[in-house]
Amino acid sequence: MVRVALIFDRIRWEEKALLAAARELNVDMIPIDAKDVFFEITSDGNLVCKGADGALQRCVSYFRGLHIAAILETFSLRVVNPFQVSLICGNKLLTTLALVKAGVPTPMTFVAFSVDGAMRALNKLGLPAVLKPIIGSWGRMVSPLTDFMSSRALFETMSEMGPLYKIFYIQDMINKPQRDIRTFVIGDEVVAAIYRYAKEGEWRTNTARGGRAVPCPLTDELVDISLKAANAVGGGVLGVDIMESENGLLVHEVNSTIEFKNTVPVTGVDIPGLIIRYVKDLVRR
Repeated sequence: MVRVALIFDRIRWEEKALLAAARELNVDMIPIDAKDVFFEITSDGNLVCKGADGALQRCVSYFRGLHIAAILETFSLRVVNPFQVSLICGNKLLTTLALVKAGVPTPMTFVAFSVDGAMRALNKLGLPAVLKPIIGSWGRMVSPLTDFMSSRALFETMSEMGPLYKIFYIQDMINKPQRDIRTFVIGDEVVAAIYRYAKEGEWRTNTARGGRAVPCPLTDELVDISLKAANAVGGGVLGVDIMESENGLLVHEVNSTIEFKNTVPVTGVDIPGLIIRYVKDLVRR
């Protein structure tokens, strides 16, 4: 029987579904709460997962999951998603660089490292624009930039919040419908897609902020851009966020610890089962 460590720091609907799918598919899944373990990294950092054939990394905390993946891989345990994939996907700047290098269409983006530099970049890009923290999820601290005076005030506030917030990631605000698209890539297959509609009074489409999930048909164009984006960051179990612009589809994020609570009911796709099958096949190789 294949044994897989499930690394988590919060048991959500997704983790419960993965555990249930593992039981159905005869995978011995070992739940490991990242908050309760420690690693002796100078000899055998894999002691926590001893006997496991691989690990499925599901931490909500980007930094916690990233560093645990690095430890486990160093001591020869296969991790889904791998450290390098998680590193890129968890950092919007690194994601954009990977997408650009692979020729995947993405919104025009500027990066600056001071308030004055950010203002010059915004002047070059033009209004309206969007300011995003380079690390963060669920749409937190994603801010519209609609005038220069309030933008400077926001940049100054952000610059006082710590080193990560002194990296100003400024993106063109795309003229699009009040929705975006999330596709789900597992290995070399796009298994599902949803439209995410922003709730009334909210411009961000994240389902964590009340966005509504609606089934989205998988067109050839959507499958092609999703696979290119997934391959650009290294592949695995990924969520690709796509916007419909006047000039075609644009990828603006790739997510490495995907949530699918709202997707499974509306699409009928057994995403947790597909993830477990993928991990099972991968660790057997």
